[in-house]
Amino acid sequence: MPAKIPATVVTGFLGSGKTTLIRHMLQNAEGRRIALIINEFGDLGVDGDILKGCGDETCTDDDVMELSNGCICCTVAEDFIPTMEKLLDRPNPPDHIVIETSGLALPQPLVRAFNWPGISTRVTVDGVVTVVDGKAVSLGQFAHNVAAVDAQRAMDENLDHETPLSELFEDQIACADMIVVNKADLLGADAAAALAARLKSDSRDGVQVVTATMGALPVGVLLGQNAAAESSLDQRHEVHHHHHHDDEDGEDHDHEHEHGHDEFESFVLNLPELTDPAAFSARVVDTIKAHDILRLKGFAAVQGKPMRLTLQAVGPRIDTYFDRPIAANETRETRLVVIGQAGLDRAAIEKALA
Repeated sequence: MPAKIPATVVTGFLGSGKTTLIRHMLQNAEGRRIALIINEFGDLGVDGDILKGCGDETCTDDDVMELSNGCICCTVAEDFIPTMEKLLDRPNPPDHIVIETSGLALPQPLVRAFNWPGISTRVTVDGVVTVVDGKAVSLGQFAHNVAAVDAQRAMDENLDHETPLSELFEDQIACADMIVVNKADLLGADAAAALAARLKSDSRDGVQVVTATMGALPVGVLLGQNAAAESSLDQRHEVHHHHHHDDEDGEDHDHEHEHGHDEFESFVLNLPELTDPAAFSARVVDTIKAHDILRLKGFAAVQGKPMRLTLQAVGPRIDTYFDRPIAANETRETRLVVIGQAGLDRAAIEKALA
């Protein structure tokens, strides 16, 4: 029997840096043929387009497959499994499959799906990589049972002291084989190392914790963990949601939804091309702060520029770069996805950015 193809699941909260980490991995794949499955949350597959723009010969456009539903565990039979089978059935299948989950996705149901009959003998979960925003966690956002962070959070009246997002963070940490403390440059070496040590002490035995800046980790560190995570689900306990699965029969499953999907919303804004990218970036930062937006990302055309500008913003930090030429048949416009907790004032946000 041929060896199972390894698959790595990359999870983490919105804005932790999953896409940046994967993009770096593709650009430094060292000859590995890597296929991607992007589980995007929102109306526009921005992450898929960002990754397709990497231009690496080891990852062509055909190697990026996108799931339209942000909740993999709700669409296993009709969406995820057929996508996996399509990859596995190729005459020249990939060396490795990387799955980027939505920022809201629970990793355990996805790992459980690898026990389905159609794929269980052909692919294995090489490892679950949970990416965390080191700066945010150090400030007490989505932290897990750390007295110092709890004290810091208690002093901030603006923070929700009991949030479902903290439970989702716990689920992502509980499922991890590797935790990547990203944005370590914003912490400094000592603080990053202390946070990594703390996360390691809160994790089960054998979990690796590494620090990174801009998701820059060697491909050999991320891939090749040989965890077979689908066979150790009992160790990857889920904190707060209850799914009733019969993992082996492939039948419909009874779902008790506690995903927190209703607590979030996303929408797409179409704006004209930009005349002053720096001024627009400043408006984005101000708008995110004023409207408590979790994430804003997308693409823009800039007057007089042939290249497309990519924007990714989380909190006060915004990253922009030109990724590829704008095709002749593409509309020169700005197209953004806004993601936040339910109740976003779309009209006010659009007015602020326009």
